Amino acid sequence: MLKHPTFLTAALLALGLSVNTVYAEEPETTSEPTAEAKINHSANTVIAVVNGEDITLGHLILAQAALPEQYRTLPDDVLFNLLIEQLIQQTVLKQQLHGEVPQGVKFSIDNQSRSLLAGEVISRIMASSQDEDAIYEAYEARYSTHSSDNEFNASHILVETEERAKEVKAELDSGVDFEVMAKSSSIGPSGPNGGALGWFGTGQMVPEFENAVLEMRSGDISNPVQTQFGWHVIKLNDRRKISAPEFDEVREQLAQEIAQQAVEDRLSQLTTDAEVERPEIENFDPAVMRDLTIVQQ
Repeated sequence: MLKHPTFLTAALLALGLSVNTVYAEEPETTSEPTAEAKINHSANTVIAVVNGEDITLGHLILAQAALPEQYRTLPDDVLFNLLIEQLIQQTVLKQQLHGEVPQGVKFSIDNQSRSLLAGEVISRIMASSQDEDAIYEAYEARYSTHSSDNEFNASHILVETEERAKEVKAELDSGVDFEVMAKSSSIGPSGPNGGALGWFGTGQMVPEFENAVLEMRSGDISNPVQTQFGWHVIKLNDRRKISAPEFDEVREQLAQEIAQQAVEDRLSQLTTDAEVERPEIENFDPAVMRDLTIVQQ
């Protein structure tokens, strides 16, 4: 025989261990609702009436969905009774206000409603953007020429002047080891590591540096190259082809990027078209937003 459930918000969540102990001997009976149940019931199905106020299946479903995972795994009959009791108790308590809504609660409801409705619009925008042809077009645009791209592994010696760069190049041409020269002469952060930059692709280095590397073969040492950072002598250690990923490997990532861009574009359009006023408030101090007593007045 099950104990009568206590108010869930105050007791179940606070005393989860004791509740789990009470029902530890109960077999878990969570299951998918039957097809008949889905047909016979809707979100507006009334499951309780409290002083003339309806509590519906929709209220119950969303109350269940908001619970932490450990409580949603309780057996269905147990969780049903607990949640019904919670909703009944919340209803009789809030009815004590006789329709009065405290100012702080009203603002909280406004914020929550605004957030939920905005989230619904975002979900719709994202869903409408998920066109398979558009996703594949994004794949083609990003990866159609990807197979001909290269990655590069290079090292460099960075110095302040062209004259010093020419001296470094001459010493390297005479047989001085590049790594040793980088450790002794480079002013760049990679100097102590022998000038090693690791692997990088096109677009990851400043244009002057990248253009020099594109013309080099593995093992080549460049003439001095000037960039915004100074003068470089570059050694191309290796280069390799990049293989484009399969469509299925990146489909979800591309779909998410398209959805996010659709939201950003729509939001930008809506805010641009909206009539937004920000009135001047005399002697307004932004720190006042931390004062909770204002909404309790």
